[in-house]
Amino acid sequence: MRKTQYSASNLFSKAQVDPEKWNQRPSADDVAQTVEKIQQRGITVIRAQNSEIALEKLKDLIPPGSEIMNGTSTTLLEIGYDEYVNNNTSQWNDLHKGIIAEDDEKKRYDLRRKSVTADYFMSGVNAIIRSGEIVACDKSGSRVGAWLYGAGHLILVSGTNKIVKTLGDALRRVHEYAYPLENVRAKRVYGTSSKIGKWAILAHEETEGRVTLILIDESLGY
Repeated sequence: MRKTQYSASNLFSKAQVDPEKWNQRPSADDVAQTVEKIQQRGITVIRAQNSEIALEKLKDLIPPGSEIMNGTSTTLLEIGYDEYVNNNTSQWNDLHKGIIAEDDEKKRYDLRRKSVTADYFMSGVNAIIRSGEIVACDKSGSRVGAWLYGAGHLILVSGTNKIVKTLGDALRRVHEYAYPLENVRAKRVYGTSSKIGKWAILAHEETEGRVTLILIDESLGY
């Protein structure tokens, strides 16, 4: 894992969260059972022992020349995705670069809105329920908008620390852990608070091969 200034461990004290409650990795048996349940919901699961392997598996999923976009994700940062894309090492068409290069606010908004329909959209998650559902939220919907239908392919990355027992636990994990950490990060990066604005729960995927979860045997992200 590439620890960054926004990794959870660097924000624990400021966010006043309980990592002992919400950042524990489950047993191997619990992970295996969760993977089976996720796959039964039409979502492909790729296991990775560590962040370095996870990045290589992600790269293998995206053909050269593909249109890509990603939601803000500490997990993506920690596996080295942002560094790989920003160093122009990839042969992908990164829509995010066009968005940040646009000076006109309305045009930038339109580009961001359309970016949720990218060929390949990468995102972290906030919780994975043992029964197989995958949960995320964000402030504006610029991330979860791609989850439900917009993106041609959705590639999710997550540490096993996101696995919880129930939907209630998933919602509490966001309120008590992921949101406070993200709020501290947002204030430092953007100078403004975050908000729990839009939710997405993947319970079943109809399109075969559309959604892939790369599940990493590390504690990553929020």
